[in-house]
Amino acid sequence: MTDPTVSGPAAGPGEPYRVCFVCSGNICRSPMAEAVLRARLAEAGLGAHVVVDSAGTGGWHAGDPADPRATAALAAAGYDARPADHTARQFEAEWFPRYDLVVALDRGHARALRRLAPSPEQAAKVRLLRAGDLDVPDPYYGEDEGFADCLALIEEAVPDLLDTIRRRRPGAGEAP
Repeated sequence: MTDPTVSGPAAGPGEPYRVCFVCSGNICRSPMAEAVLRARLAEAGLGAHVVVDSAGTGGWHAGDPADPRATAALAAAGYDARPADHTARQFEAEWFPRYDLVVALDRGHARALRRLAPSPEQAAKVRLLRAGDLDVPDPYYGEDEGFADCLALIEEAVPDLLDTIRRRRPGAGEAP
């Protein structure tokens, strides 16, 4: 799921648009959002034009695979996701320049990311996934069905995010 080799500045002319989802530990919500957006981009013919990544605000799960309950929820919904395909990592302040959009899964993540941003311009890249200042609740401490509920909220929010990407990225409005 996550490509830890993503580096360099955010999208310039002819460069892919770069999006990073951020949750707490990068093992549940953000890898699920990453998988959903990648699938929607592929369906829209935009997969080669947008790089999707994920990270956590904390490093306590750094190096771990995705939570098996998250990948099970993704697999049950038809997404190609395996725990070993993802390696959790912590979002770092110096990463801001490489992303065009940093998508927080809840308001706490958004606040933490804006505080971490090295400038107001970088902080302006942070947005919540769900409209209306709504969080995607953390399913980690709950039952397995909480992961399916979390996935449903992500799937519901991704079309608006895809529209945002199309508006912000010249040439991303249509598939080549």
